[in-house]
Amino acid sequence: MSSPLHIVILAAGEGTRMKSSLPKVLQPVGGRPMLAHLLETAQALEPARVHVVVGAGADRVQAACDAFQVDWVLQEERRGTGHAVLQAMPGVPDTAEVLVLLGDHPLIPADLLAELVGGRDAPLSLLTMELDEPTGYGRVLRDVAGRVCAVVEERDATREQRAVREVNTGIVLAEAGALRRWLGQLDCDNVKGEYYLTDIFAMARGEGLPIRGLLAPDPRDLQGANDRRQLALLEDRFRERAAGALMDAGVSIADPRRVDVRGRVTAGSDVSLDINVVLEGNVRLGDGSSIGAGCVVRDCDLAAGTRVHPYSVVEGVRTTGACEIGPFARLRPGTELSSGCKVGNFVEAKNARLGEGSKASHLTYLGDSDIGRNVNIGAGTITCNYDGANKHRTTIEDDVFIGSNSALVAPVTVHRGATVGAGSTLTKDAPEDALTISRARQATVRGWKRPHKKDAGR
Repeated sequence: MSSPLHIVILAAGEGTRMKSSLPKVLQPVGGRPMLAHLLETAQALEPARVHVVVGAGADRVQAACDAFQVDWVLQEERRGTGHAVLQAMPGVPDTAEVLVLLGDHPLIPADLLAELVGGRDAPLSLLTMELDEPTGYGRVLRDVAGRVCAVVEERDATREQRAVREVNTGIVLAEAGALRRWLGQLDCDNVKGEYYLTDIFAMARGEGLPIRGLLAPDPRDLQGANDRRQLALLEDRFRERAAGALMDAGVSIADPRRVDVRGRVTAGSDVSLDINVVLEGNVRLGDGSSIGAGCVVRDCDLAAGTRVHPYSVVEGVRTTGACEIGPFARLRPGTELSSGCKVGNFVEAKNARLGEGSKASHLTYLGDSDIGRNVNIGAGTITCNYDGANKHRTTIEDDVFIGSNSALVAPVTVHRGATVGAGSTLTKDAPEDALTISRARQATVRGWKRPHKKDAGR
């Protein structure tokens, strides 16, 4: 029977170099906190328990990640990585394997960790990477057989050792009993007065125990973020991976460097994304749908054939058939468009449902509205849904024609087949199959003189 896996995530750092009131592990990558990415990866390994060691902003960290099943461990005094791991050990049985992860390393692939965990042939293992510029990292030294014989911190390394490009990532797998023993032997006799987890490698070698080192294929997936520059590099790598996954699924992307995925996206076949598209939250793109340049799509379910034209912002929108959105449209949560709908330029809709074939082509506001089939809404039409205290609904039934520059003061119903004359303000229901006009009679004043400015010199 294999040993249970316990994962310890170190997430207590303040991240002072971020210069932010937000705890470091809550800084976003791909629209989600770094720690949330890592917790999702940890869950994929199906561990017996996940222990997260928190310190700075502990309450905010827990609140942001309360959807995950986690044992939260408070490190009241932050005295180094070894001290942090030690705080979690009371919840770990000696029969377990312990995988130590760093909370500001959000992009570690689950399959790479699975490979590390799956090769439990040594009491101590570590994940390593090769860097062209390894300055600042502990160097991983191997013997002639390729086995790890030491991890030397840069400050203690010789010139020859500093030339080594393989470095320690800080990700460690150890037998719980041995790890507990080594942590108990740590001392803080160093410049910072901290207990370093890396000191356990020397202890293992001192006991004659083998150390396994697994070299990661791509060091970009094992980078952390201590400042805004490093955070931007993580964002860039996340963008590359997310765009690559979409293209692997058959999505056509005009320029993968100019598409930002900040959530979970599922896409059908023959989907296309133009440049500078931002996809946020949970987004589903049906077969043959397309997103134009400069669009923001957030928490949307877009049916097959839906076309979002350039510079539109759509949030919380559902389409049930092929339809046209934009350009320059803003659709807000609760908007639902049926097959054949067109919502054009400078149209805003919120909590509005449009039936098949209905169109609002330009310069319109549709709020809290139920709109039937084959309705034409003229330019400049607004539904006046808010009385200053409460929202009210507007109902427009099938086959209605609304003339330009009309105001529909809710609650009001425009019945089937009605026509509303341009420039009307409706405060009462419009009957079916009739023309309703509500506007002042046009008049001309003869002999009227336009006022002029007074002579500035007088």
